[in-house]
Amino acid sequence: MANRKIHLVIIDPQNDFCDLPADYRTLAATVPALPVVGAHADMQRVAALIEQGGAGLSAITVTLDSHQHVDIAHPTFWCQGDGSPVAPFTPISAANVREGQFRPRLAEALPRVLAYLEVLEANGRYAHMVWPVHCEIGSWGHNVHDDVRRAYNAWEAARVGMVDKVCKGSNPWTEHYSALKAEVPLADDPATQLNTAFVARLRQADRVLIAGEAGSHCVKATTEHIVENFAAAELGKLVLLSDCMSPVAGFEAQYVDFVDDMRRRGVQIATSTEILPELLANR
Repeated sequence: MANRKIHLVIIDPQNDFCDLPADYRTLAATVPALPVVGAHADMQRVAALIEQGGAGLSAITVTLDSHQHVDIAHPTFWCQGDGSPVAPFTPISAANVREGQFRPRLAEALPRVLAYLEVLEANGRYAHMVWPVHCEIGSWGHNVHDDVRRAYNAWEAARVGMVDKVCKGSNPWTEHYSALKAEVPLADDPATQLNTAFVARLRQADRVLIAGEAGSHCVKATTEHIVENFAAAELGKLVLLSDCMSPVAGFEAQYVDFVDDMRRRGVQIATSTEILPELLANR
């Protein structure tokens, strides 16, 4: 039994975010929707860490990006002003919508969408991006990377315990990068508001190891919200596993700035190889 409470948080280790090689996928037709370069290798390192050092872990939480097919961050929600489709990786601002360049396909949603974009932009965290349809609930892409799942299943069997799953993103009216709360929490949906129970579980740990995808978005947003809800004196127990996360292509600078900011705040940065001896000593 572990002596110290070391909690591993794996953010969105899902097929749609992993650059899985063709010979790894069980079905040729299963192609990741939003693959992050380096994510497959990241997840293999996460799996190896659990396999080798799992006896030193007191808890594992897996977060799951969980979207509807029609979602405010998917092309299925939007069209251009002339009614033509909106391509993935298209940024949309409130000004774009007011000018008629883009509009929701559901005409009556226009006031709600404008209000959302205005609040999102006022928050200053992320510009609204239209991503490919990804991590659709019930799809192959929503499933956890096979190596990670096998590793934590073995950990569960050895402990006769359970990996906690935290789903986020099922409300189609707001982006939900962070596992703690949506970018624009909705008053009528508690699932988009701060997950105080998850925060409390993390605060009980002596050490919180953070891995997952993508470093520029969901890892970044989740970690920033954890930091917001921890006391300054607690930040030293947070560890970003730098070899177990990668940024979305084109957002590398955002990822570097995030890591630098976390380091300045007192969050530790380490590789899985560097953290393994600590887990082995904590059996």
